Amino acid sequence: MLLRTAEGHDILRGKEIPTFVTDALPHLFIETPDMVAYASSTTLEELPEGYEWVGLRESYHLLPEALYLQAGKASEILYFDTHHRHCGLCGAPMRWNTPISKCCTACGEEIWPQLSTAIIVLVHRGDEALLVRAKNFRRNYYGLVAGFVETGESLEECVQREVYEETGITINNIRYHGSQPWPYPMGLMVGFHADYLEGDVNLLDGELSEAAFFSRDHLPPIPEKLSMARRLIDSWIEQE
Repeated sequence: MLLRTAEGHDILRGKEIPTFVTDALPHLFIETPDMVAYASSTTLEELPEGYEWVGLRESYHLLPEALYLQAGKASEILYFDTHHRHCGLCGAPMRWNTPISKCCTACGEEIWPQLSTAIIVLVHRGDEALLVRAKNFRRNYYGLVAGFVETGESLEECVQREVYEETGITINNIRYHGSQPWPYPMGLMVGFHADYLEGDVNLLDGELSEAAFFSRDHLPPIPEKLSMARRLIDSWIEQE
């Protein structure tokens, strides 16, 4: 994402997009007056003074949350555009039909961005919480059990299934905490709290490298505040 840095980090809006960007980048999504400009895969190696390329995750720490959310939506729309150039039914080129949908130029099939819904859950056992370390975590921290919702199951059924598949324990008293757009690239993260019921922690499906119950006073490294995992953990800590 291209940010203006002359007076602190800020997004570029509508007609503020400089010509050195529009002339050099082959694909750019802009929606005026408030959407962020994104380049799909090409970046300028040299930028004029006062501009900086910043990844979407990194922008969370630089922008107000409202602007970060706009950036996330722009990123998702661009992802949708680049992955749906041709019709899935007849193969003809697609064109934009509305700001968030595309239409086939031949058969008229209309499509919208499809979100991948995932659950994430903090499991309580008395004064402890279940924290896990997934094998695909890039950083040395513990998060929460999470997974994608499968066809034909409810959110609560997904919570139960993922906890059992990953750790071997059963839970009850599942309760909704909140949801969060997760534009990495097209996700919706739905957060829950649940209570431990029975079973010993065993890493069953091979996705986790470590899992254990921790008290508030002896926490391992936890995710940054960007994530729903951190929001759930913080809500648990604040209950003390």
